[in-house]
Amino acid sequence: MSDWITAIEGTEAGHTAALVLAVLAAVLHALFGALQKGRHDPWLSRGAIDAAYGLMAAPIALFVVPWPDPSLIPLFVLIMVVHIVYKLAQGYTYTLGSYTVVYPVVRGTGPLFTVIGAGLLFGEHFTAVQWLGVGVLMAGIYGLALYNLRHWQVGRDKLKPALAMAVVTGGFVALYTTVDAYGIRATPDPFTFLAWFFMLDGLGFPLIALAHYRRLAVRPKLGPLALRGMIGGVVAFFSFGSIMLATRLDKVGEAAVLRETSTVFAALIGWLVLKESTGPRRVMLMALIAAGAVIVELGS
Repeated sequence: MSDWITAIEGTEAGHTAALVLAVLAAVLHALFGALQKGRHDPWLSRGAIDAAYGLMAAPIALFVVPWPDPSLIPLFVLIMVVHIVYKLAQGYTYTLGSYTVVYPVVRGTGPLFTVIGAGLLFGEHFTAVQWLGVGVLMAGIYGLALYNLRHWQVGRDKLKPALAMAVVTGGFVALYTTVDAYGIRATPDPFTFLAWFFMLDGLGFPLIALAHYRRLAVRPKLGPLALRGMIGGVVAFFSFGSIMLATRLDKVGEAAVLRETSTVFAALIGWLVLKESTGPRRVMLMALIAAGAVIVELGS
C-alpha cells in the first residue's frame, strides 16, 4: 500500500485518489464533529475518542510500520502541540455554541489560511477560477454564520463569543492541516506517519478530559462515553487519515477546500440526528458552499 501511494504521488491517478479521499474526509469529519458535540460533554467526548485511537494505533506504530527517523522527533512534537491547542479551542467553541452554528465557521475559516500557507510552504498556487471558488465557498460559510447570528435563538447570549472562538479554531485547522501535510511528506512511509501521529496524539488530551471529568458535579456513566470513544476513534482514523494522505498525493490547498464540504454534511447530521432546525435559506447557503468546492476542483 505504501509503495502504491508513493508511486502515484503527483500523477493524474494521485489527483483522482486525493479527490476521493478529501470528499471521504469531509463526510467522516462531519460525523466526527457530531460525535464530539452530541449529547455528551465535548471535552469528555474528545478525550474518549483520542484515548481510543491512541490505543488502537499503538501496536501498529510499535510493531507493524517502520519507526520514524529520530530527526523527525521535533516535527512530531510541534504537530502534537498544534493539535492539543486546536482541541482546546474546539472544546471551548463546542461548549459555547450549537453544533450547526459553530461548525460551519470553524471549517470555513480554514481553507483561506490553508491555501495561503500551502503557497508559502509548498509553493502551490491557485488559478483565478480556483480563487473564485474559494470566495464562493467562504461567502456561503460566512453567510451562514451571519444568518445564524441574526436568527439563532438557542443560547443567543453566547452566540458572539462562540462565533469568535469558531474563527480562532478555524485558524488552528489551517495550521494543523499545513503542518500535518509537511509531516506526512517528510516521512518516507506515509503509514509510519499516520500510525505514530495517532498514537502520540492519543496521549495528551485524555489527561485534560480526565481532569475535567473530576471537576464535574454530576459525572456521566463511562460505558456510553467509552462506546462513543471507540466509534469516534475508528471514524478519526479514516477521516484524518484520508485528508493526510490526500495532502501527500496532491495539492494541500485543494484537499483542504474540498474537505470543507463537510459543512454541508454537518448540517444534515445536525438536522437529522441532533434535531437542530434547518431552514430553506440555510440550505441555499450550504449549496453555495458545495458549489465553491466544485469550482475549485474544476478550475485546477
